[in-house]
Amino acid sequence: MSINGKAYIVGAYEHPTRKAPDKTVAQLHAESAKGALQDAGLTLADVDGYFCAGDAPGLGAVNMVDYLGLKVRHVDSTDTGGSAYLVHVSHAAQAIAAGKCNVALITLAGRPRSEGSTGTQARNWGANLPDLPFESPFSPVTVNLYAMAAMRHMHEYGTTAEQLAWVKVAASHHAQHNPHAMLRDVVTVEDVLNSPMISDPLHKLDCCVVSDGGGALVVARPEIAATLQRPKVKIRGAGEYIKGQLGGEVDLSWSGARFSGATAFAEAGVTPADIKYASIYDSFTITVLMQLEDLGFCKKGEGGRFVADGNLISGVGKLPFNTDGGGLCNNHPANRGGITKVIEAVRQLRGEAHPAVQVANCDLALAQGTGGYLGSRHGSATLILERE
Repeated sequence: MSINGKAYIVGAYEHPTRKAPDKTVAQLHAESAKGALQDAGLTLADVDGYFCAGDAPGLGAVNMVDYLGLKVRHVDSTDTGGSAYLVHVSHAAQAIAAGKCNVALITLAGRPRSEGSTGTQARNWGANLPDLPFESPFSPVTVNLYAMAAMRHMHEYGTTAEQLAWVKVAASHHAQHNPHAMLRDVVTVEDVLNSPMISDPLHKLDCCVVSDGGGALVVARPEIAATLQRPKVKIRGAGEYIKGQLGGEVDLSWSGARFSGATAFAEAGVTPADIKYASIYDSFTITVLMQLEDLGFCKKGEGGRFVADGNLISGVGKLPFNTDGGGLCNNHPANRGGITKVIEAVRQLRGEAHPAVQVANCDLALAQGTGGYLGSRHGSATLILERE
C-alpha cells in the first residue's frame, strides 16, 4: 500500500529551550505537543493516534497518553533511535491510510544537557543486548563508532578532514540566523581543523551539540488537512532500513540511507535531482557526507567533493541543507535529532524558514534520519515531502 498523498503534515513545533533544568521530560513532551497542535489549529480532543519512541518516560505511549489526557485508538512506540520520528511520520501515514486514526501526534523530548550526557560516554542499553558480550570489552562510545566510519571513508576514497569541515561550515552559516541555535558563530574550515581532536579524525566541531528540548508533529488525513488554515505539506514517499553487522560482512563505507532512500524515492516517483532542500541527520559531519552519497545526491566516494566549497549553503550551493543549523549548531534534543529534520523541512516547504536561508520556490524536500551508530548498527529513515 502506497502512502503517497494519503496523509499531510499539518502541524510542526520545535521547543525553543536548549537547557531545561527546571522541566521534566514529560513536560517538554507536553509543551511540544501543545505547540504543534496550536500550529495546526487543532486540539488534544482531535488526536486519535499517538506516536513516541524511547525518549518518552516510563512505558512510553502508555504513560504519555495518560499524561497528555489523550483518547486514542492507535499508538506506535517504534524506536530506531534518532531516525524513529521519521519512521513515525511514515507509520502515521500508513495508519491513517488504513483507517486506524485520523489525526496523529508525534512527540520527542529529552534533557541530556541538564543530565550531563556526552558523546564520549559509553551508553547503557541494558544487560541483555545480544551484541553486548562481543563489543563491550572494547568500550565503544558514540563518537568513536562514527570516527571509524570516517577513517574508513578517508582510506577508501581519499576524503579529507577539510572536506568534512565544510559540512560544519555550512551549518554555521545557517545557524547565525537562528536565535535559538546553541552555536551561532560562523566558523571556517580552519576553525574546525584547529578544534580539539575527539576521536581521530573527528574534531570537536565535527560533532553535534548536546541539548535539552523537544519537538512535535501532527499528521492528518487529507480531508482534515483541507479544512485547516495552514500550508499543506503532503507525504509523497517514505522508506526505512536497519543496517547491522550483516553476519560478519562488515562494510563501514555505506549507511542504511542506501535502501531507505531508494524506497522513498520510488514511492514518491521523484529523483534526487528533483529535491530543492534536504534535511540530513548530522550527528557528525561524516554522517551527512555518507548519507548524501547513499541517497544518490552524488556517487559513492564523491561525497567529500560534493560537500566542499559551500555546496550545502543556502543561496550559494546546489543543495541547501539543515537551514536551521542542524544538530551540528542548533539542536539535538534527547540525543535524537530526527524530528528537527522534519520540522525544518516543513518550514522550508511552507516558506517559513528565516528569509536569509529560505530556499526559493521550495516545493519538494527530503528529510533523512539515522539512529544508532554508523560503526555498528543503525536505523535509517527517509521522507519525501511536497508543498501543495
